[in-house]
Amino acid sequence: MPDADAVLAALDPEQREVALATRGPVCVLAGAGTGKTRAITHRIAYAALTGVADPARVLALTFTVRAAGELRARLRLLGGAGLGTEAVRASTFHAAALRQLTYFWPRVIGGRAPRLVESKLPLLGEAARVLRIRPGEGGLADVAAEIEWAKVTQTRPDGYVAAAAQAGRSPGTLGADGVAALYDTYERLRREQQLIDFESVLELTAAIVTESRAVGDQVRSTFRHFVVDEYQDVNPLQKLLLDAWLGGRDDLCVVGDPNQTIYSFTGATHQYLTRFAAEHRNATVVRLVRDYRSTPQVVTLANQLIGAGGRPSESQAARLIAQRPSGPEPVLTGYGDEAAEAEGVAHTIRALVEGGHPAREIAILVRINAMLERFETALTAAGVAYQVRGSERFYDRPEVRQALMLLRGALRGTAETDTVGSLPAEVRTVLSGLGLTAAEPAGGGTSRQRWESLVAVAQLADDLAAARPAATMADFVADLQQRAALGHAPVLDGVMLATMHAAKGLEWDTVVLPGLVEGVMPIVYARTPAAVEEERRLLYVAVTRARERLYLSWAGARGSGGRGGAEPSRYLAALRAGAASPTSKKVVSRT
Repeated sequence: MPDADAVLAALDPEQREVALATRGPVCVLAGAGTGKTRAITHRIAYAALTGVADPARVLALTFTVRAAGELRARLRLLGGAGLGTEAVRASTFHAAALRQLTYFWPRVIGGRAPRLVESKLPLLGEAARVLRIRPGEGGLADVAAEIEWAKVTQTRPDGYVAAAAQAGRSPGTLGADGVAALYDTYERLRREQQLIDFESVLELTAAIVTESRAVGDQVRSTFRHFVVDEYQDVNPLQKLLLDAWLGGRDDLCVVGDPNQTIYSFTGATHQYLTRFAAEHRNATVVRLVRDYRSTPQVVTLANQLIGAGGRPSESQAARLIAQRPSGPEPVLTGYGDEAAEAEGVAHTIRALVEGGHPAREIAILVRINAMLERFETALTAAGVAYQVRGSERFYDRPEVRQALMLLRGALRGTAETDTVGSLPAEVRTVLSGLGLTAAEPAGGGTSRQRWESLVAVAQLADDLAAARPAATMADFVADLQQRAALGHAPVLDGVMLATMHAAKGLEWDTVVLPGLVEGVMPIVYARTPAAVEEERRLLYVAVTRARERLYLSWAGARGSGGRGGAEPSRYLAALRAGAASPTSKKVVSRT
């Protein structure tokens, strides 16, 4: 078991400052790649070793199951049961709230807690039929997004029209009045059918904790210390719940980066992070600026990009300082049309893979989903394997759930074999019943994602057998269940295709950023200065996903041989200007 000095010795000066700040409000402004998870896990361990905090009374809040799993895994490696850090609760806001709501509802309200609906669309469809509204294809999804925004910003149906206008929302084809009517009917039907959605979970939990003294006392005696990751993404409803949990106390450590605020359209706001010191006058504020992820060339470009957005606030002023050795210069390429761009990107990637670069360490990140198809086609033509990252969690995919069920069934229904190396074959036999084939499907879309998911499960069996040749089906099923609990999705041996938003929190050796033209980056819907700056931050997030190589490109026309007209993104001008600076690394341009 490490001692307190050993925990501190593993940190850089700024991370050490975070670990030493074990009491009171703490705000960690952590730039991309600066080791924020390392800092907060060592802080928890140091507080446990010095007796400042009981790990069992620490609640660490994250925004994804994957992030919660990573935090728990880091704590386990750091000391685990020896420090008591395995008792730390790491959870998403929604999971922690739902657990409390389910527990306290029978005691405070009486009866069983309302049933959670994971999608608003069925109930919205019912509301549309009641109102005799035909929202059109995709219309209900747009309305659902508007309702979610309204609920997290604490906007009621009768206040939606005014609030949407003030926020510059785009309500879609139904207009603000149509969305408000559907919102009102949706809420009425939800209450009548005793249903709750994800926003209701947070709201009701906050209400019970606040209004019931017994519940509030029990929750606050259970959780004494709070850590919130990605605090720049907190929305008003989450802040309401966090304040209820704190109950006026200030043992709160928040971690975030204003320059990575990319979810304002969902109601998130970085103001809780940037104004933390104003809200908590005795707060300790620490800035992490040493970038351990990216080369100096990538870091320089990222600093130029975010620094061109105008005069930064004091909390945003710190520039990243690269800690890695020098690497290749970022490459900016202009193409005649989108077809040539897709072909050029595929050619570049094929050359990298043929040169020994692992395909799984390459990502193509685009602004919108509609751009993915042409790169899928180009990679297929070039003979480069790829995978598409969706917003759905891997272990929540229907085919993965089916695979887990069949594998558990195989474990129960057949005797384990003692043949060394038989696990991969046994797993593939089971998965073949779900459509796993040796050859990849010719098409794309849902069928390809299903095949990719099954291949990923099979590759996990290969990995386990390679690491533990005597591993059995029971071992594999247990490994899968642990991965699912931690949110550790497998990575296929193929180039990753994803949107910039979906890439948040991930990193690769090589990142390709195509389609950098006006109307796409920034997106055409970004009409206000604030929206344009959010698009800049989104590109910054995409740039900082790269460890070593970075390729940026734009196309002058749509379609093969199309006429020109598309203009390079305004953000590229800042990068070109920065390249002329004697203190900056040059961005290599080619056309």
